[in-house]
Amino acid sequence: MMNADFPGNLPDSVTGEGIIGLLKTLNRDEVFEVLSQGFCPHCEALLGKRIVDVVSKRMSKTSLSSDLEQGSTGCSTKDVSSLYPSENGSESIIKLPHQQATMAATTVSTPNSVSSKQLARVVMNSDILLNDGLGGTSPVIDNGLSEEQKEHIRFSQVGRKKDFVHMEKINGKSTNVLKGLELHTKVFNAEEHKKIVECVYNLQRMGQKGQLRECTYSEPRKWMRGKGRVTIQFGCCYNYALDKNGNPPGIVRDEEVDPLPPLFKQMIKRMVRWHVLPPTCVPNSCIVNIYDEGDCIPPHIDHHDFLRPFCTVSFLTECNILFGSSLKIVSPGEFSGPVSIPLPVGSVLILNGNGADIAKHCVPAVPGKRISITFRRMDDSKLPYNFSSDPELSGIKPLIVSPSAKSTPQSHSQRPVVYSSFVKPIVQQNLHRNGHFLENKPEETGKTKNDLFLCGKDDFPPLGGVKKSGSRQ
Repeated sequence: MMNADFPGNLPDSVTGEGIIGLLKTLNRDEVFEVLSQGFCPHCEALLGKRIVDVVSKRMSKTSLSSDLEQGSTGCSTKDVSSLYPSENGSESIIKLPHQQATMAATTVSTPNSVSSKQLARVVMNSDILLNDGLGGTSPVIDNGLSEEQKEHIRFSQVGRKKDFVHMEKINGKSTNVLKGLELHTKVFNAEEHKKIVECVYNLQRMGQKGQLRECTYSEPRKWMRGKGRVTIQFGCCYNYALDKNGNPPGIVRDEEVDPLPPLFKQMIKRMVRWHVLPPTCVPNSCIVNIYDEGDCIPPHIDHHDFLRPFCTVSFLTECNILFGSSLKIVSPGEFSGPVSIPLPVGSVLILNGNGADIAKHCVPAVPGKRISITFRRMDDSKLPYNFSSDPELSGIKPLIVSPSAKSTPQSHSQRPVVYSSFVKPIVQQNLHRNGHFLENKPEETGKTKNDLFLCGKDDFPPLGGVKKSGSRQ
C-alpha cells in the first residue's frame, strides 16, 4: 500500500515522501473520497483498526454515562443505562428495525468484516447535533458539514418498521389488527435524550411547586402497584373517566392547561420533517407520563377526540408495549396479550388505522424509570373553548431527500441538498439500509367509527391529583 508509481508530473517533495506526502496535499473532501473507495482486506483491516483506535480515544473522554451522571436531570447512571439498548434485550414477538452501531468504541466492529464505506460511515455517523433547538454543545466534530447535510445524514440513520402483522378474527373476518403501526428508531440521539429528559424533570419540579396550571400537572398517591404515575398535559385537559364535575371521558373544553413547551414543539417539527408524522396531522397537544419502576398503563384505546395518527416517544428505559383486541389483566401492573413490541429509547411509535382503533394497547409494569411523551392532534370540533392554534406549528415541510426519489413530494419548494462526493454515498447507503421511501406512507387524518374498545373508568388516575394530598387540587 505504501509503495506506488505515481502517474503524471508530481513535485519531487511529494513523490519523495510516498503516499503520505501525497495525502498531505489533499483537502478534507478529497481525503473522504479516498476513504470511501475499496481497499484490499489487509489494508482495510489496518485502516479500520486505526480509525477505531482514534474514535475510542476521543469517545472515552466524553462518555455518555459520565455526562448524564453529572447532569441536572436528577437520575442516576443506572436510570439511563439503556439510552442505547443492547441488541440482546428481552425477546418479543415483533423484531425491531436494524439497529446501527453507535459511536461508542465498544460497539464499532473492526478488521475484516468492515468495508471502507462502513469505515467512512463510522466517522460521519457520529452523534451529529443539529441547530434546531434540540441539540446542545458537544465536542463531537461534524467535519464542517452544512446544516442541511448534517440533517440529511441524521435523517438517513432513522430505522423504520412498518410491516407489523397479527391476524385476529374481528366480526368474523380475519383482520391484521396491527395495520397502521410504525416504529421509527434513532429519531433522537443521546445528547437530545438528555436535554428532553432534563426538560421533563424541570416541568415536574414546576408542577410540584404549583407553577403550572391546575389541570396540567397530576401526581396521585401511589396506593397500589402500577398506580400513581405522574402525568403532565399540554394543549388540552383530557379526562380519563367521569370527573367530580360530571365531565365525561374526553377533552374537557372549558378547562385550561399550559401550552406546549418550546422544546416539545421542536420535537414535533423534527418528526414532521423526517416523515415520522404526516404534515396533515401535526400534533397540538401532548401528555407526558413519568414512570417509576413498577408503574404501568392499563389496556385501552385512545379516545376519538384525538385524530389518527398519533405517536409516543420513549426515554430513559426500554420497555414493551402489548397489543391485541383482547388484553387480560393478570395482576396489578401485569397484563397479557398476543403481541409484545419493545420500545427502544429515542424511538417513536406511530398508532394509526387498526393499530389505533381495533387493537387495545397497554404498558406492563416498567423495569425502571421511564418517560414517554404522547403527541396527538385534537379534533377541531373538540378543541378547548379558549384554544389558540400555534403559528409555529403551521406550514411544516417534510424533508426532501433526493430530487430523483420516487416518493419525494413534488409540492414542496425546498432546494434539494447538494452533497459532497463523500456525504452522498453515506446518505444513500443509510437510506438503502433502513428502507426509506420504498413505499409512500398513507396520510390518514380522519377519525374512524370503530369505538368498540374504549378503556374503563378505573384504568387511569384522576387529573389534578398531587402526591402530598392524594386528591384533586
